[in-house]
Amino acid sequence: MNFRPHNRRDDLDVNITPLIDIVFLLLIFFMVSTTFSKNTEIAIELPEAQGNATDNVNERVEISIDRHGNYFVNERKTLNQEKETLKHAIEKTVGDKRDLPFVIVADAATPHQSVINTLDVAGQLGFAKITFATREEESAQP
Repeated sequence: MNFRPHNRRDDLDVNITPLIDIVFLLLIFFMVSTTFSKNTEIAIELPEAQGNATDNVNERVEISIDRHGNYFVNERKTLNQEKETLKHAIEKTVGDKRDLPFVIVADAATPHQSVINTLDVAGQLGFAKITFATREEESAQP
């Protein structure tokens, strides 16, 4: 009988294949369950128009107008619906950058005067790149 300890050790292997499978399943789950849309708290129903979508510009002045004529400068509500308040809010937001794109996001039921006031303020502040946000017209295809 040999009572001496063996110098040979049994090799222990850790199988990590199930761990990798679980990690991939979690990755797929989070990718599928994540939404990639821009959510906003301002309820605006955009008017429809035909045309091509423009590139998404990160730095821009976005004036949203809800159906009641309330103004939002880059998603921050102004104190009231006066032109001077809107003008000061825009000046405070952009500073001296008058070359930024000026996007008007108006609800389809917005009073026309609110949109005209926004255009007037943009002109007074010297913005030249003024656009309107719309959604693509739904076509009746078979």
